[in-house]
Amino acid sequence: MNYVPGTASLIDDIDKKHLVLLRDGRTLIGYLRSIDQFANLVFHQTVERIHVGKKFGDIPRGIFIVRGENVVLLGEIDVDKPCDTVLQQVSIEEILEEQRLQQQAKQETEKVKMQVLKDRGLSIPKADNLDEYYSLRMKKTKFSQMSYNYFWLNLKMQLLPLEKESWTWSYIYI
Repeated sequence: MNYVPGTASLIDDIDKKHLVLLRDGRTLIGYLRSIDQFANLVFHQTVERIHVGKKFGDIPRGIFIVRGENVVLLGEIDVDKPCDTVLQQVSIEEILEEQRLQQQAKQETEKVKMQVLKDRGLSIPKADNLDEYYSLRMKKTKFSQMSYNYFWLNLKMQLLPLEKESWTWSYIYI
């Protein structure tokens, strides 16, 4: 068997069933129909599989195009092998409700963590509005490039899990 570099090695896998794990955490299962030099993938008869605890549900998605840079893992599924899983398949509505409840619990945990950090004197913006936070902060202080780099150094210092009293501040311009 000869080694084929890059995405050309996937040519043998066309028309086989695959599982794809994406960067955003979604799991897709479908038949690989096409690839290109950027590892963009086209799947047919695709389902999105959602796992919550010991339950899973499949949401039909049809033809699905996946940009190559979003693929974390790609693996062939052996359709001849019998499925011996301990997971229980449930309806789409039930798994979506379970997923919603799991996300709510995760958000509550994050709120508690943020409150603990705030009580310790650390203020860390939420990930969903980081860009807005940085742009507002930069507009307020009218950063030059030197002070912009100092701001990032300051932010990195805030993210370190140290006690506030143990910090020593020095003005470092990068």
